[in-house]
Amino acid sequence: MSPALALVGGLGLAAVVFTLVWLASLRARDVSLVDRFWGPGFALLALAWPLAMHAANPRAGLVAVLVAVWGMRLGWHIQRRNRGHAEDARYAAMRARSPGTFAWSSLATVFMLQAVLQWIVAWPLWAIARPGAGTLGAVDAIALLVWVVGFAFEAVGDAQLAAWKRDAANRGRIMDRGLWAWTRHPNYFGDACVWWAFALFAAAAHAPWWVYAGPALMTLLLARVSGVGLLESTMRQRPGWDAYARRTSAFVPWPPRRER
Repeated sequence: MSPALALVGGLGLAAVVFTLVWLASLRARDVSLVDRFWGPGFALLALAWPLAMHAANPRAGLVAVLVAVWGMRLGWHIQRRNRGHAEDARYAAMRARSPGTFAWSSLATVFMLQAVLQWIVAWPLWAIARPGAGTLGAVDAIALLVWVVGFAFEAVGDAQLAAWKRDAANRGRIMDRGLWAWTRHPNYFGDACVWWAFALFAAAAHAPWWVYAGPALMTLLLARVSGVGLLESTMRQRPGWDAYARRTSAFVPWPPRRER
């Protein structure tokens, strides 16, 4: 399959996967299922593109493994976090606004939207999987280091927050320990690093300039749209938030500022 056809086919694959998840959400009456397939969906694309283009190069293999490790961990984390909980408040509010048509409208506004976003974010993975992408080199080593840093921030940040929440004494309080003392969102920062690592792998594979729109879009979503912005709109109501926000970096890790 040609690289151009494989790129378009990736969008079709993402649409099929999210349509199946949509059907499962109708049965469960829980649109939150879509969040659990965000990470694993990337793993599927990272595997499908090299197979479709018959590109058996070391970089594509390495990146497919890294995407799978990142994506499956994220999917499992969200599954454990959401198990036994009601539908996410964002989706519940959308359902309440249009209960009669929500089943169909959610297909377009949630599931197909996520399919398109996932496809765009994954463009570096397509570039890496193209035939003749070259051998591993120094840039790949830097990319791997950035990935390790990002994955550590995301995984450790999630684990620290989960442990904090398990202690009933912390209910309603602001998490400000560990990595969360250096950035208000270590998991989102780590996620952004992971995708810029894939951008570096793509650069080593001489990717076209436009594929970097993927990591840029992911960073925008994390820092301004569905990540930091959306979460902090609710966190501002918690006691101690103002002091925490003053001393702690919003996104990029930085030593906490001293209170006067």
